[in-house]
Amino acid sequence: MRGEDLTHGDLIKLTTSSLMINADRIIASLIIISSLYFMWHAIALPIGWNGIEGGPGGGAFPFWLSVIMLICSAIIFWRSSSGTKFQKFSFDTSMIKPILLVSVSLLCTVGLISFIGAYIAIFLFLFWYLRVIGRHSIGLSLTIPVLTPILMFFFFEVTLKIMLPKGVSEPLFLPLYAKFF
Repeated sequence: MRGEDLTHGDLIKLTTSSLMINADRIIASLIIISSLYFMWHAIALPIGWNGIEGGPGGGAFPFWLSVIMLICSAIIFWRSSSGTKFQKFSFDTSMIKPILLVSVSLLCTVGLISFIGAYIAIFLFLFWYLRVIGRHSIGLSLTIPVLTPILMFFFFEVTLKIMLPKGVSEPLFLPLYAKFF
């Protein structure tokens, strides 16, 4: 296609596409740099299994999370630089409302964590997301929000011994603390 054959809409699509590809490269590069920085700081603490305390070292979670971030960012950078079909981008304006709904509900969830606790806030967010935004069945909309905080409790508080904020729900956890600690 020659330059004079392009319509105004084609030019906008090409400009938007090249801007988004450049944004992919820039953000991926920044995340790669951040991941390397986080990994460098994480190795100041043990990153392997700590046999004395019976759990992972203090640097394990940040280190391995940074490795995952690094791999994903490298894939995004490679994909945006490879000149493949992935470079085609079109923004669907009908997605603005769902993106705003999720963003506002995430901000509300973060704001609620200090008041009602992480577990209840995450339950409410997941229920809201699955039932209202995703329009899933009530069974699924209750199963995942109930199981997720339970699994999080055992992973963070029992296994890693990292206490998450509980807010006003703290008294509900006292029997669990007596059983596991």
